[in-house]
Amino acid sequence: MSEALVDRALRRVLIQKIELGLLDEGWQELPPDVEALRFDDEASQAVALRLARQSVVLLRNQDGLLPLAADQRVALVGPVADDAMAMLGCYTFPLHVGVHHPEYGTGVEIPSLREELQRRCPQLTHVPGTDITGEDTSGIAAAVQAAADADVCVLAVGDRAGMFGRGTSGEGCDAVDLELPGVQAELVRAVLATGTPVVLVVLSGRPYALGDAVDRASAVVQAFFPGQLGGQAVAEIVTGEVNPSGRLPVSVPRHAGGLPGTYLTPILGRKSKVSSVDPTPAFPFGHGLSYTTFEWSDAAVSDAPGGDTGEPTTWPVDGEVTVGVTVRNTGARAGTEVVQLYLHDPVAQTTRPVVRLIGYARVPVEPGGAAAGQLRGPRRRHLVHRRARPARGRAR
Repeated sequence: MSEALVDRALRRVLIQKIELGLLDEGWQELPPDVEALRFDDEASQAVALRLARQSVVLLRNQDGLLPLAADQRVALVGPVADDAMAMLGCYTFPLHVGVHHPEYGTGVEIPSLREELQRRCPQLTHVPGTDITGEDTSGIAAAVQAAADADVCVLAVGDRAGMFGRGTSGEGCDAVDLELPGVQAELVRAVLATGTPVVLVVLSGRPYALGDAVDRASAVVQAFFPGQLGGQAVAEIVTGEVNPSGRLPVSVPRHAGGLPGTYLTPILGRKSKVSSVDPTPAFPFGHGLSYTTFEWSDAAVSDAPGGDTGEPTTWPVDGEVTVGVTVRNTGARAGTEVVQLYLHDPVAQTTRPVVRLIGYARVPVEPGGAAAGQLRGPRRRHLVHRRARPARGRAR
């Protein structure tokens, strides 16, 4: 290699540094007010808490077990129940950089689910039962006993995020199947067998196949690495301080063969006569429950011929249409409904997804109140859209 080639590369780097001001006289690496800079101030924490509250999804709530009552005896079981790192993904600072410098700690306060739930449920007993990974089952018996002695058991299972094999989820941490890591599935089966009502809380980076636990657990809560204040958000939702409004961004499979996990699948990706495997998910994309009830009415399409008559509506091939619906809160507490607008294309000549989300809106409504809104559909070619019905856009 000639020296001129090296010089050319160096010259390019130096020119770029000059343009950025890095070689200016008096330049310093850190700004003079660096000590005053904070990335964990109250405003940032408020954003983290708001996002966590909106992202936690209530998947199942049989017989209204949730929210928990303050006077109930609660057994908190599971390996992620008292693990603050269970709230964080692999690219968060404590797990991406801090793991190499354990002497400095996490750098920020990350309350665990146990800490937050203890504040709200005085009669709480905590037993881990198992580790996140590994084959040790010696702690399951104590977890089963704690669950049997309680009025309700909150069973927290899930992941440990990491990089390149250091965790059960994250970059380079792949899985050969969708079973819960380690012996957590065995813990779930043992606790469910006690007969105590179980709230299954999954803190994970991927959707796990929960099998028959979906039907045996009285309630199921899913949180995908909800962040620094995720423990607070989950505890608030489980105890009813916050009304859940999250919706699934992926499908949760019932079993490991329940693929593809995305809802964007053509017709043969669903249950059909051409396959002996039923890939129907336990909980589909867009699903999520609330502690209140909503009613949809007055659905109509405007900006298109026939949109207000209830007849099939032809969308223009080079324009937009607006779909409107009225949402009423028919329950006893304030809540947020997530209106979802899906597109079906029954006449395409190429393989298309059966259904596709093209718009959504979060709609907060007070009890007894109503809110009317509109969603504008994008430009599409060769589409025929029938009058929107509440079931079309609702989480199934």
